[in-house]
Order: sequence, then structure tokens, then C-alpha cells
Amino acid sequence: MRSFFIGLQFLTRISIVHQENWTVEDFGRSVKSFPLVGAVLGACYALVAYCLCIWLPTLGWEVPRHLSGVLLLLLPLLLTGGLHADGFMDTMDGVFSGRSRERKLEIMKDSRVGANGVTSFVLLLLLNWAILLDMPPFWLVPALFVMPVIGRCMMVGAITCFPYARPEGMGKAFAEYAGKKSLWLAFFLTAVCVAPWGPLAGAAFLVSAVFTVCFARYITGVLGGLTGDVYGALTLLNEVLVLLVFLLGSQVVG
Repeated sequence: MRSFFIGLQFLTRISIVHQENWTVEDFGRSVKSFPLVGAVLGACYALVAYCLCIWLPTLGWEVPRHLSGVLLLLLPLLLTGGLHADGFMDTMDGVFSGRSRERKLEIMKDSRVGANGVTSFVLLLLLNWAILLDMPPFWLVPALFVMPVIGRCMMVGAITCFPYARPEGMGKAFAEYAGKKSLWLAFFLTAVCVAPWGPLAGAAFLVSAVFTVCFARYITGVLGGLTGDVYGALTLLNEVLVLLVFLLGSQVVG
């Protein structure tokens, strides 16, 4: 349970048991619990979506869809403290800077956000918001539950299967101390969380897995490996991808 609480405290602003003394080994061991952290977040997202889009309307209180979309868009940022958003913007700044590999890594480490990062994040938010508005409420609840679970499972895959780009850094602890056992356990936990939600959830998992391999290989070719910022960017992109699969799938199955 210690690994789970460390992962929960690191990846979210939810602190059930406050941990102050962390070692690099603790960070590495916490990786296997990332899908469970995603399940906690997913339960929060799904509960809020159910209240806004299903429960309150049955009581005669119709929440404007645009307003509920904004609230559901802000909720992940609030519960994660914008951790992955920061990594996404840093990654976009570095990767699309057109500089050398070393300079790209320096740009990603800079605390300032550039035009590439801001523009990419705004576009990602707009896409996310559009999907939330178009998603039928019946599918929105399960989509929001499995979204963070799959996203964090793919982060585990990236950590355990691809090299780390820097000689040191916070993400280095994950890469060094999270072995293949962490990956298989993460897959198992993800399957337990995803399988009950049906074929669309399974399809979202498979699509995310393919995307993760392609994206991680591309970034490895550009940077020589992955970084903590890339882990965050990958998580955020996979979450939007999961929602997109549910939206497109809901149009097919009705």
C-alpha cells in the first residue's frame, strides 16, 4: 500500500496518507500502482459526470452542456495539479523547437513555457472539450473512468520499455527501479478496471497501446530516450485518445 500512496501523492493532489521521506527506490516501486491511481481519478471524474449529465437532469436540474463540459475539462487539471499538462507543454516546446538534441532537452527543462507549448495545449484542450460536448452521457461516464486508468498504464509501459534520455532527473528513478514485473502488474490492474466496461474500453486500450509505442519510438529517435515531461505528455495524449475512441465507437454502436 505504501507504493500506492506514494504514487497517489506524486501524481495527484489527493493525499490520503502524507508521505515525506521518499527514496528513489520508493519512486520506482510506486510505478506498478499507477493504474490504481488512475482508477481513483477515474472514479472522481465519472462520479462528477454522472451527477452533471444524468442524475441532476432526472431531478429537473439541467446543467448547460457547455458548462458541464468546462467543469469536466477543469476537473483533471485540479486533481492532478496540472502535472501532466506541464510535461506536455515542455515536450511540445522542446520537440518542435527545431534545435539539436541537447538544446531540445535544455528547452524542456526550462521552467518557462514557449509558443509551441501554449499553442499545442490550447488545441488539445479545445479537442478535449469538443469530445466532451459530443459524447452521449451514457458513454461519457465509463469513458471518463477508464481514461486515466489507461493513460497511466501507458505511462508505465513507456517507463519500463524505453530508455531515459537524461543521465539524471526525477523520471530517472522510475526508469531505473521499475522493472518488467511492474509493467505486467500494471497491465493486469488495468485489465481488471477496463474489462467490465465492455468492448469500447478494450478497443481504447489497444489503440492507446499502439499509439504509445509509435509516439515513444518517435520521441526516442528525436531525444535519444524519454523524460519525465514526455511521460506526462504521453499520459495526456492517451487520455484524449481514449475519449476519442469512445466518441467514435458510440456513433457506431448507438
